[in-house]
Amino acid sequence: MANTALTAELKNEAQRLGFSLTGVCAAVEPTGIERFGEWLAAGYAGEMHYLAGRAEAYTHPRHVLDGVRSLLVLGFPYRTSEPEPPQPMRGRVARYAWGEDYHQVLWRKLKELENLLLAREPQAAVRTVVDTAPLLEREFAELAGLGWIGKNTLLLNKHEGSYFFLAALLTDVELEIDAPHAMDHCGTCRACLDACPTEAFVAPYVLDARKCISYLTIELKSPIPVELRGGLQDWVFGCDVCQNVCPWNHRPRLTEEPALQPRAETGTSLNLLRAETGAETGTSLSAETGTSLNLLELFELGDAEFRRRFRDTPLWRPKRRGILRNAAIVLGNQRAVAAIPALIRGLHDAEPLVRGACAWALGQFTSEAARRELRLHLSLESEEIVRQEIEHALTEAKADAPSAIPPG
Repeated sequence: MANTALTAELKNEAQRLGFSLTGVCAAVEPTGIERFGEWLAAGYAGEMHYLAGRAEAYTHPRHVLDGVRSLLVLGFPYRTSEPEPPQPMRGRVARYAWGEDYHQVLWRKLKELENLLLAREPQAAVRTVVDTAPLLEREFAELAGLGWIGKNTLLLNKHEGSYFFLAALLTDVELEIDAPHAMDHCGTCRACLDACPTEAFVAPYVLDARKCISYLTIELKSPIPVELRGGLQDWVFGCDVCQNVCPWNHRPRLTEEPALQPRAETGTSLNLLRAETGAETGTSLSAETGTSLNLLELFELGDAEFRRRFRDTPLWRPKRRGILRNAAIVLGNQRAVAAIPALIRGLHDAEPLVRGACAWALGQFTSEAARRELRLHLSLESEEIVRQEIEHALTEAKADAPSAIPPG
């Protein structure tokens, strides 16, 4: 029989820990498993080969926890302050990545829930999940009554919007089941579909990840397709466009979780890092708010400095080469002349991925100095993929393109 008292206790504790959404569903085959298979077959996962590699595991949560009977599905809000206005030579960062790595934040809280369950049911099997296991969290969240899957493929809640992380506690204890969410409240709204800069939605509720800015800036390990680079606009990590325009996000809950607040980064702290690592000090750099990144500063960070600064944040996932690739694309889109020296520096980076992106970005300028540097580096470059980028940049150099964002 369902353990009603334990279910209530777990939910109360989850709310105390900051989870604003709680619900329980049975461990069953997820309702969207066929659509997931069709999505994979269409190639929409791009280079995320790990999804297809464990496709069978997604068919039932028993592949995550043997003998599982119930899932306690949870939502944790992550909206904090408002982002700073767009500025030249700065790149926007998706809201969820402004603070500490959310996996670590939520795992600490889930561990407390796990301990509570085991204190009440010492023989129970339990496993906690934060988007690292083969589990269709959104489908199970819908089954647990947390909300509905919107046209932008995110879980939406009438009171919480979509700015929340999903997590789950799986157990072989039979918990009291909640009614599934039955209504789709997107109606005729197309705001998210129409606002996507790269037209990543092939249809309502269907996302081609290969064109999604979040995928391009985080998951893609190779060069960003040329035809999509302009669509990145000034997003250097992730994207919030389809959430920003969603009517259900007009009044979402603000989180008070300290670990998710924007992290302040200053030039002084960077100089201290340089001193510790023996790197050249250079000039002091402007303060970071945590909601965007100083793109020129990124090209001054070596591997050790980058690791020290971003290791415990979501921005570590694409590593230094991915972030610098993205930064170069954004600088190319902005075309602020003051960025040219940083891009020239990047043209000599050890990573071919960074050199290629910087070559493309330099090709967006009218500057003869940029073209001269491209021609010089072409005679030195040994990587064919970078040579192609340079040749393309020299051919397609913007002869009359004004700066997209005035320097200064």
